[in-house]
Amino acid sequence: MDGVPRSTRLAIVGSGPAGLTAALYAARAELAPVVVAGVPAGGQLLITTDVENFPGFPEAVAGPELIERMRRQAERFGATFVDDNVTRVDFAGRPLGLTTGTHGTVAADAVIVATGATARWLGLPSEQRLVGRGISACATCDGFFFKGRPLAVVGGGDTAMEEALFLTKFATQVTIVHRRDRLRASPIMQERARRHPKIAVRLNAEVTEVLGGDAVTGVRLRDTATGVTSELEVGGLFVAIGHAPATDIFRGALELDPGGYVVVREGTRTSAPGVFAAGDVRDRRYRQAVTAAGDGCMAAIDAERWLDEQAPRAPAPPLAK
Repeated sequence: MDGVPRSTRLAIVGSGPAGLTAALYAARAELAPVVVAGVPAGGQLLITTDVENFPGFPEAVAGPELIERMRRQAERFGATFVDDNVTRVDFAGRPLGLTTGTHGTVAADAVIVATGATARWLGLPSEQRLVGRGISACATCDGFFFKGRPLAVVGGGDTAMEEALFLTKFATQVTIVHRRDRLRASPIMQERARRHPKIAVRLNAEVTEVLGGDAVTGVRLRDTATGVTSELEVGGLFVAIGHAPATDIFRGALELDPGGYVVVREGTRTSAPGVFAAGDVRDRRYRQAVTAAGDGCMAAIDAERWLDEQAPRAPAPPLAK
């Protein structure tokens, strides 16, 4: 690993807001963290156009620019970055091991897991073409940009109901589109949605195509019972069919909940001693850049204190190949 230490007191996996904030705090605490950033590095903000709800940017900031600024800030204080993916972890004992795809293995006294989560998409070519141009997976993040437009929300669970209710603050009409004959949301959330004058529900309907050239103008729907197709005119589409935490490489090494999220206790501590988790990889509720950043701060402080509790020692020696 050219220029990258093979051993460190603290390694961080992930380079979204959680991982980068953890790197900043750890670097300023003189832990000289090694960040395995992932490829592509930066998380979900890489596909976010304007971020208007991150403190300190009154004129908004592009997601990739925000990530770049955070990375440069962490590097300024001594964080080292490896632009590679972790392919295997060894948390059975100390030193903890992170094996990367091309840069060898990093041994660490402590590790912060900040690999994030990704929204589940419909898998349509027209959808991917218009992500960030009228298609979003986060009403809280992007609802403000859709003032005065009719909108559609795809999904039938509590998240879809919450997204739809939030969007009524901005939209002229919100249509919930669900492919089954009944919603999966809790009864109280279903009732709140159905009672709202701005919300309509389309059951037995699935989106087969997102319409529009440079921006969303509508969706093509197929009736799952009859096969009949129709078009719904909307100015935006919000996909609320769940998120997938990036935790596959941690299965068997860390305790995960039924949804695959890392379980934490006592702040950000995981089931493995010396391993901490921050951001969307453990947060199934808020999923905001600012909450992920706050989590990264907490994880860095927790890791620093945990390391101080251990017997003072130099960085872990490299693992045997």
